[in-house]
Amino acid sequence: MKTIGTGAAAGALATMLGQGPSAARDRSDERARPNLLFVFADQWRAQDTGYAGNADVRTPHLDRLARTSVNFRNAVSGCPVCSPFRASLVTGRYPLTHGVFLNDVLLNDEAVSIAQAYNRAGYDTAYIGKWHLDGNHRSAFIPRQRRQGFQFWKVLGCTHDYNNSFYYSDENVRLRWEGYDAIAQTREAQRYIREHAAGRPFMLFLSWGPPHAPYHTAPEKYKALFNPDALAVRPNVPESDRQKAREVLAGYYAHIAALDDCLGDLLATLSEKGIAENTILVFTSDHGDMLYSHGRQKKQQPWDESIRVPFLLRYPAALGPGGRTIDMPINAPDIMPTLLGLCGIDVPDTVEGSDFSPVVKGVSPVPDNAALISCPSPFGQWTRKAGGREYRGVRTERYTYVRDLDGPWLLYDNIADPYQLTNLVNRPEHARLQEQLEGLLRAKLTQTGDDFRSGWDYIRQWGYEVDDSGTVVYTN
Repeated sequence: MKTIGTGAAAGALATMLGQGPSAARDRSDERARPNLLFVFADQWRAQDTGYAGNADVRTPHLDRLARTSVNFRNAVSGCPVCSPFRASLVTGRYPLTHGVFLNDVLLNDEAVSIAQAYNRAGYDTAYIGKWHLDGNHRSAFIPRQRRQGFQFWKVLGCTHDYNNSFYYSDENVRLRWEGYDAIAQTREAQRYIREHAAGRPFMLFLSWGPPHAPYHTAPEKYKALFNPDALAVRPNVPESDRQKAREVLAGYYAHIAALDDCLGDLLATLSEKGIAENTILVFTSDHGDMLYSHGRQKKQQPWDESIRVPFLLRYPAALGPGGRTIDMPINAPDIMPTLLGLCGIDVPDTVEGSDFSPVVKGVSPVPDNAALISCPSPFGQWTRKAGGREYRGVRTERYTYVRDLDGPWLLYDNIADPYQLTNLVNRPEHARLQEQLEGLLRAKLTQTGDDFRSGWDYIRQWGYEVDDSGTVVYTN
């Protein structure tokens, strides 16, 4: 975890405005810096890629990318639901610091954002697609002052109507993506890349809505690729749910196949413009999807299907043409400082995550890192009535350990038990291991200032308006 320095507020303001002592230096060497293309999907779990061993999905472009990328095999979404992940991505902070531990609350501007940091370093910055950080009006116009510093903007807060999807740019005029929105958004990203390939370095975020439900709305040519009856299901899906899981997986995989083709188009455009070598390309997702594993659905939950996400990083100019796998978990707050480190940009004092760029470059040994996972306040599809609960836990390379407000809840050996079928918590023969993991968790909670209270306490602390289930009521 990055240590917070002194003078954070003044340094943050100078960094944001480009007025600090390194501003002139940043402008002088900006052309040597890499571009950044950050592509992320919504609700694409780590298990459902060809390179991760799923034989049913169709991800040839992603699989080729994996062969030339750093693959963080145990990347996690520490608070595995849309808005909390996105707020941590944009700020490098943990949910109880930035305050976005529920969906549909407004991200404040107390931190130096990733776009502001890149702006200061002389980058052109852009965001295309789903935002989901502007409060409970998912389809409203988002003015410039609430865009966290992104310059180019073709965005909607949130929609899952992928074939009738809208966005706003700089004016309060609603515009429509043609056809399936992920394809149209990819075409816009390609256009942006072509127009910015020869100028200042760019930082472009492309945020797709699929493969999030509804699962059966991908273009027909992709839906035709998958027969539910021919699909395998994970061993932790109960027998009573297996046919339902196959039906859902067919649509889920169709979305994934469409996105894989979109990724292939982006890769082709980078090569076409001759900038693939000096462009950092990241592919990831905001969280996973249970898809009936353990008889459960959706996200927020501490099992691997919910928390683990794909995370590939390619940067040939600095990392070479080959690929490698890193088993150390990386968490959402770590993404911003790691990318800034790879680009030679100072990490703002407001960031809480860790800069793992030396690990990515191979100049520093891989640490025994533990990622903090949490649900500060259950809501939506993970309400208390539906079995949801507050929890804190750690995901290491090998183990998952979780406790709720009543005490230890889950303990899995994810190497011996990759489908998390055997809960080892409170077993006498694993007492020493549990004590060690509890110590790791306590250290993480201390580092992040997390006192692990009831979710209702945090809702009151932040002044959020919620319904009886703890969910923010949004409008479309």
